[in-house]
Amino acid sequence: MLFVDVRGSTTIAEKMEAHEFSRLMNRFYEAAINVLVHADAFIDKLVGDEVTALFIPGYAGKNHTSKAVEAGKALLRVTGHGTTKGPWIPVGVGIHTGTAWVGSIAGASGSASDFTALGDNVNIAARLASLAGQGEVLISEASYGAAQINTEGLEKRKLELKGKSEPVPVIVLNAG
Repeated sequence: MLFVDVRGSTTIAEKMEAHEFSRLMNRFYEAAINVLVHADAFIDKLVGDEVTALFIPGYAGKNHTSKAVEAGKALLRVTGHGTTKGPWIPVGVGIHTGTAWVGSIAGASGSASDFTALGDNVNIAARLASLAGQGEVLISEASYGAAQINTEGLEKRKLELKGKSEPVPVIVLNAG
């Protein structure tokens, strides 16, 4: 699972007219969707200032975790992180690998339904994205292990995630 979140969107919106902010967010959504679709992700949601994507093995293939990591780095590049001009929109990315329930859920009356992923592993990915700094991809130990990333020389953190009893080890990738 991959979550990409705009950092400081409330402050950005405060300094813009609503229609300008809408154009900025639409540009972000278009850029993120383009990267994720080309990485064989299933776009789960566009929610506020965030895009969520699933890298389902049956859809994305056996290298689904590596594709998620590459997509995370591509999201930083496409938003201008790591360039001399700097980002045109500041984002942070969280990636976690694990089993989740994926399917349609219905409201109490059955009149509204949504296709989504649910479970602890989804929550971990979301929490990682919320803690990622501008221009960072936080990758859980489960993901960097599955993607067989050589972590030598990479920044490592142990993060306390809301609702989790144990710290979650991550590595940090930047646009560079």
